[in-house]
Amino acid sequence: MKIQVETPLSIDFIKKLSIGDEVYLTGEIITIRDRASSRAIEYKIKGKPIPTELNESIIYHCGPIVKKIDDEWNVVAAGPTTSIRMENLTPQLIKMFNIRMIIGKGGMGIETTKALKEHCGVYCAFTGGAGVAAAKMIKKIVKVEWLDLGIPEALWVFKVENFGPLIVAIDSKGNNLYEEIKTKINENLKILRSEKID
Repeated sequence: MKIQVETPLSIDFIKKLSIGDEVYLTGEIITIRDRASSRAIEYKIKGKPIPTELNESIIYHCGPIVKKIDDEWNVVAAGPTTSIRMENLTPQLIKMFNIRMIIGKGGMGIETTKALKEHCGVYCAFTGGAGVAAAKMIKKIVKVEWLDLGIPEALWVFKVENFGPLIVAIDSKGNNLYEEIKTKINENLKILRSEKID
């Protein structure tokens, strides 16, 4: 199903999404990767203020390529980062901030799937290698925080329009498209091997 939606995302909307749905977002998303995830968790534990609103937000595993023209940042490319590298941090991030949607590539693991189910969130896959196309859907850089971590690791708040297609790969019911595909492949391999033996 193809769905167009504006942020922020309600819990009711998230609950209606199922794996395989095609989502196009208009509104704000926040880039976050390893170092920013680690700092956000640390700040939350210590009660320190976080300079952008992560609660119930949409986070994008992305290290954008940007350039500064006349003191203004412009996005050159903003393709997704492989999400599994954030698996050790993302479940805690979801629990602490009730993250509604994660955008990335390659899927995530069991602990993230459990956290999304528990806190009503989804994981959406965006096409790898489409960084320039993604940049065209970013209409404005709202702000950037934590630049001391480096440009790819900073928190970039983007205003996007019809950002997608985003394929729901893990839904709030605990269904995981990647795991389902793995199961089907393994079943088919077993059939092929048994036929070869016969």
